[in-house]
Amino acid sequence: MDHTEQDTPDEHAPDAHAVDEHLIQEAEKIAVALGRMFPGLCEVVLHDLRDPRHAIRAIENNLSGRRVGDSATELGLARIADPEYPSVIQNYPNRFPDGRPAKSTSIGIKNAAGDYIAALCLNLDVSVLSPLTLTLSNLVATDAEHRDRPLESLRDRNARELRRTVEALAAERAGTPRSLGRKDKRELVRQLHQDGYFDSRDAAQTIADLLGVSRATVYNYTK
Repeated sequence: MDHTEQDTPDEHAPDAHAVDEHLIQEAEKIAVALGRMFPGLCEVVLHDLRDPRHAIRAIENNLSGRRVGDSATELGLARIADPEYPSVIQNYPNRFPDGRPAKSTSIGIKNAAGDYIAALCLNLDVSVLSPLTLTLSNLVATDAEHRDRPLESLRDRNARELRRTVEALAAERAGTPRSLGRKDKRELVRQLHQDGYFDSRDAAQTIADLLGVSRATVYNYTK
């Protein structure tokens, strides 16, 4: 059998350079989209590691002052030198040229042959977030002496709210307010007392009517 046709390379098959170029073009779309999603906050850079002296292929949301055509970073050079270099290095501390702290992630992109041809890098400006984080922490902080038990509840304490609460607590105990046993009624009343429902006027009488007990019994349950 003549194997000449089978051994002849497919003249229509794309060459390796074209395949790599297509892969980098697709990665460039991702870089642009990510950068535009976080304007003023996260710089996204695509490095073409096939040309380390002019590696920066795209830079979106520029925070470092670099330009398209600038050289590769140390991580890029390390990947070029060693295909076994980690493909993802995530959340490592970094710094912009002007001194601002950054949090960075570098993602190496390999071709079908297993060689690094590109790197997608994200540099988050944490100098913007740090003051905001501190402000939010201070905003939501409460005094330590009052954290175990709230001084008040912001719920409405009227009779309708009290009735709904009693019915809900009874339902948690698989019953209605009047069908509960003495122990469950005592626990329910103590819960209401702890949550501040006795602060409203006539609350004790309303609870007593709902549970089918006397007002004196309700007060005894709170002790």
